[in-house]
Amino acid sequence: MGLSSCFFSFIRLLLWLSLFHLTLLAHFTSSMKPLCHDDERSSLLQFNASLIINEFASGNPSAYPKVVYWKADKDCCSWDGVTCSEVTGHLIELNLTSSYLYGSINSSSSLFHLVYLERLILRDNDFNGSKIPSAIKNLSRLSYLDLSGSSFSGQMTWEVLELSNLETLDLTSNFNLKLQKPGLRSLVEKLTHLKFLALDYVNISSPIPDILANLSSLTDLSLEMCQLQGKFPTKIFQLPNLRSISVRFNPDLSGSLPNFEKNSPLEDLRVEGTRFFGKIPYSIGNLKSLQFLYLGELPPAIGNLSSLEELDISSNRFSSQDSRSYSWMAKYSKLTFLSLSNTSLVGEFPSWLMSLTNLTNLYMAQNELYGTIPSQISNLTKLTLLALHGNQFQGPFPSALFDLENLEWIYLDSNNLNGTLDMDMLFNKLRNLQHLTLSSNNFSLITDVNGHTKVPKFRNLGLGSCNLIEFPNFLQDQDRLEYLDLSSNKLVGQIPRWFFNLSVDSLQNLDLSDNLLTGFD
Repeated sequence: MGLSSCFFSFIRLLLWLSLFHLTLLAHFTSSMKPLCHDDERSSLLQFNASLIINEFASGNPSAYPKVVYWKADKDCCSWDGVTCSEVTGHLIELNLTSSYLYGSINSSSSLFHLVYLERLILRDNDFNGSKIPSAIKNLSRLSYLDLSGSSFSGQMTWEVLELSNLETLDLTSNFNLKLQKPGLRSLVEKLTHLKFLALDYVNISSPIPDILANLSSLTDLSLEMCQLQGKFPTKIFQLPNLRSISVRFNPDLSGSLPNFEKNSPLEDLRVEGTRFFGKIPYSIGNLKSLQFLYLGELPPAIGNLSSLEELDISSNRFSSQDSRSYSWMAKYSKLTFLSLSNTSLVGEFPSWLMSLTNLTNLYMAQNELYGTIPSQISNLTKLTLLALHGNQFQGPFPSALFDLENLEWIYLDSNNLNGTLDMDMLFNKLRNLQHLTLSSNNFSLITDVNGHTKVPKFRNLGLGSCNLIEFPNFLQDQDRLEYLDLSSNKLVGQIPRWFFNLSVDSLQNLDLSDNLLTGFD
C-alpha cells in the first residue's frame, strides 16, 4: 500500500471517529435533558386540583381535557400543554387552550408560583367570573398572555401593566371585563413592546389615545365592540408593521381612512359598524396584501385588491342594487368568506357567485332576492355556511344542497319556500349539520327517520311554521341543542315526557308558542 493510500485511509478513520464522537455526544446530551423541577410539578398539580372538568366550559369543537393526562409520577415537562426550557428545565409555557377547565381563580393560586413562565395561554375555559388576580405580576417574564374567552370579569387589575415584557395580550370575549381604571391609555403607556393587542368585547368606554400610534412594533390591533368613543387617530393606520386592524361595531367611534402607501403590509381592515366618514381613498388599491376587508361600504378601487379572501360589505347604506351589479366579484377566485347581507340586493340568485368555488361562508340574508335557489349552487362544494334567510326565495327545498356535504350551517328561514322535505334524506346527505333553520316558510316535513340513520347533533334547529302535527321523534337523541323553535305548527295535546330530557344542560331558547298544546305528560 502506497503512502497516499495510507494517508487517505487515515483521514477516513479520523472522519469516522469524529462522526462516532458526535453521535455519542448527541445521545449523551439528549439523555441529560433536565427534568421538571419538583416545585413546579407540585404547583401544576395544585392548580389542577383547584379546578374541575366541565365539558361546557369550552366551546371549541376540538376541546379536550389536557390535564386529565397529567400523572404525578411522570416528568411534568412531558405533560400535555407544558413546555420546559431545554437548558434549565424550568416551565416556560403553559398552554391549556380549550381544556374544559371550570372554577374560580385568585391570587392564592399555585399558578402564580410558576415564575419562569414566558407564555401563558388559558383561552376558551370558564373561570366563573373571576377577576384577573393581582398575583399575575409574579409572572414578570411573560411575553405572551392569552386569557380570551375564559369568563374573567370586573376591572382589569393594574398588575397586568407591570408585565413590561409583554408582546402579546389577548383578553377578547371576556364580556364582563372592563378596562377603565386603568384604562387603554395606561396600558399603552406601560406595555411599550406590544406587537399583538386584542381586547374585543372588553368594556373600554373611552377614546383611543393618540400615543397608540407610538407602538411601532404593533402588528395586530383588534378593538371590536369595546364602546369606544371619539375620533380614531388616523396615524395608527400608518404604523409601519401593522398587518391587521379591527375597530368594528363601535357606533360612537368616528374617523376617516388615510391615504395608504404602496408598501403598506396591511392584510386585514375592519371598520364597519362605526361612524367613519368621508370617501374611501382610491389609494386603498395600494393594499396589495389585503385579504380581509370589512367596510360596510363599497370602495371605488376594490377591483385592485387581487389578494382578497374575505369580503364583508353587509349592512351598508346603498340604495336598491340589482343582484347582477356585483358581477365583477367573480374574478376574486380566492374568496372564502363573502357577506352581502342587508345590502339592498334585488333580483334572482346571482349567477356570478357560482365561479367562487373556494367559498366556505356565504351570507346573503335580509335582501330582496327572489326566484328559486339554482341547482348550480352545488358548484360551491367547500361551503360550510349558507345564510339566505330574510329573502323572498320560492320553490321547494333546493335539492342541490344535498351535494354540499361540508355544510354545517343552513339558514333558510323567512322566505317563501314550500313543498315536502324528507328529513331522513336530509340527515343522510348532510351529516355535518349543526345549525338548520327552516322556520317561517311553508314546508311540510316528513319527520319519520330510519332507525339506521345517524341524525346530526344540532345546536340550532328552527322548525317553526313547518306544518308539524307531532313532536319529531328524532329530537329524542338531541343532547346539544341551544336553540329550538317549534312555534306556529299544529302540535296538539300533551308535550311528551321524553321532551323534558331534551338537551337539559345546553338548551337556552325554546319556542313552543302558537300550537294547540294542552299540558304535560
